[in-house]
Amino acid sequence: MQSPPSRASARSASIPGSPSRAPRAPHAAHPRLTVVTGLPAAGKTTLARELARLLGVPVIGKDTIKEPLLEVLGAGDGAYSRKLSTASFVIQFAIARELLMAGGAVILEGNFRSGVHERALLQALPEGLNPAAALTQVLCQVEETLRMSRLQQRASDPSRHPGHRDAHPDAQLVASGSHAGSAFLQLPGRRIVCDTSRLPVRYADLAAELGANSRTV
Repeated sequence: MQSPPSRASARSASIPGSPSRAPRAPHAAHPRLTVVTGLPAAGKTTLARELARLLGVPVIGKDTIKEPLLEVLGAGDGAYSRKLSTASFVIQFAIARELLMAGGAVILEGNFRSGVHERALLQALPEGLNPAAALTQVLCQVEETLRMSRLQQRASDPSRHPGHRDAHPDAQLVASGSHAGSAFLQLPGRRIVCDTSRLPVRYADLAAELGANSRTV
């Protein structure tokens, strides 16, 4: 006489989506990664959030991760702040990879640096995905006087943790091509410049452009 299945195996067999029974979810046809980059106070966060709202995709901002780290771990000097930024980027890339592996699209926003972050961004893409087809970079640029004004406003914003050190000279670098954060990353794929000095910023036009590009890949 055959013995009945154990209680554990019976539960596993009867629960839809249990690990022992569920097939691997297929990837969507075209997972998409949009990277919104640029200098601090160039308008990246506002742009990324508007694109996410219009396209219906998640956005992961570097400072969205760094802010709770500052709340929990506390602030420090410039070296400590940069260390938290590095940790925030690592977390950001790990989350992006999970979303892309599930077949979705995601927007990453941060002051990514040319020559530093390319490898991690490529590793976030699922294996076998063509980076030239899956990646789009949007570089935010702004007139330097306006950027400096925005940084000063940030420094006095009570909702923003002072550990970001927005008022420190390191955050107020001149937006020149020699600074790694003011240039496109050395990655394949489409490149778009968005000048946030010119108002109104045409968020809907850019979202439509990105959406059409994703459908034609």
